[in-house]
Amino acid sequence: MSSVLRGVAVGTAALGLVLLGASPASAHVTVTPSTTVAGSYTVLTFSVPHGCDGSSTTSVAVSMPEQIIAVTPTVNPGWDVEKKMEKLDTPVDNGHGGQYTERVDQVVYTAKTPLPEGLRDTFELSLKLPEEAGAKLVFPAIQKCEKGETPWTEVTEEGAEEPEHPAPFIVLTAAEPAPAENTASAAPTIAPVQASAESASADSDGSGGSGLVGWAGLVLGAIGAAAGVTALLRGRKTS
Repeated sequence: MSSVLRGVAVGTAALGLVLLGASPASAHVTVTPSTTVAGSYTVLTFSVPHGCDGSSTTSVAVSMPEQIIAVTPTVNPGWDVEKKMEKLDTPVDNGHGGQYTERVDQVVYTAKTPLPEGLRDTFELSLKLPEEAGAKLVFPAIQKCEKGETPWTEVTEEGAEEPEHPAPFIVLTAAEPAPAENTASAAPTIAPVQASAESASADSDGSGGSGLVGWAGLVLGAIGAAAGVTALLRGRKTS
């Protein structure tokens, strides 16, 4: 029994060390995109899960990659939001007949009331992704608190261990090819229409004459029947 209890104690201690090691990684400032398809519009949701070593958060500043030109922040009732602009060396077409002469360099959310350590909040940014499938977009963030600050600015290199304060990032994906049109399903609906057209054409060029002959016979028969009734009525009157 003592050996079993000892094993349980060792396992519990090991699990505690694992959880302690994992807790910082799960407490990063992170970004979740609504889509990562290159060239599409997306909504990036940045999550702030904790303060700075127990201190309440007062502001979060998110820097934009150089490929991003325009950004539309979502209003958060508990925060003031500001876009800090940077002048472009070369104007960029805005797609609506005009040009961008400056880009959004940074979006800063400042808390109206400091966010306590035990609470989390999110910030949404709407923007258009560059048309570069496979590109990695990094969004360095500075989290300031009542006491101190945490710079989430370290770039995570592929294949390397995650740094202590990784910057949020996303990787762009290629658009899925459009599904091919199914022409086989359309064939049955075309054939009857074509047949009807051919039938109408045949009637118009005289090949449908047998139909006309049939109608003429019905008309003549009706005239003959009417004449017979008339003769019968006259015969009754003379008698």
